[in-house]
Amino acid sequence: MRFGMKAKWKSSWKASKKPSKQRKYRWNAPLHIVHKLMSAHLSKELRQKYGMRSMAVRKGDKVKVMRGQFSGTIGEIDEVDLVHSKVYVKGAEFKGKAGTAPRRYPLNASKLMLISLNTDDKARMKKLRGKGLETAKSAAKK
Repeated sequence: MRFGMKAKWKSSWKASKKPSKQRKYRWNAPLHIVHKLMSAHLSKELRQKYGMRSMAVRKGDKVKVMRGQFSGTIGEIDEVDLVHSKVYVKGAEFKGKAGTAPRRYPLNASKLMLISLNTDDKARMKKLRGKGLETAKSAAKK
């Protein structure tokens, strides 16, 4: 622990202007919180369908890379690394310096856009439908 800094992680922490404290919050957060922090924007079609703007990424989701050297690449999520807060997408690969086999490139979830969702998890889909109905009803009332 550094001098002058308090406890590693608190759920009651609200915000700070200091980037060092923001990074500290993300790095020291438990994995169930990191999973929520690793979310990506939904495409316009999905946004209208589910009434949500973003959601957590999962293995099997189809995404489009929006930023970086692989921008425009569309692929399926191969792995979600919660420890390092990185996502690996099929198609976002680079060759090693010695011309070796292609290696996966770690991407930040915030630089991705979800195009289609992995519908294998019934609990995830139930949660999505529930939230989408609530927001659609509130939008209809306005």
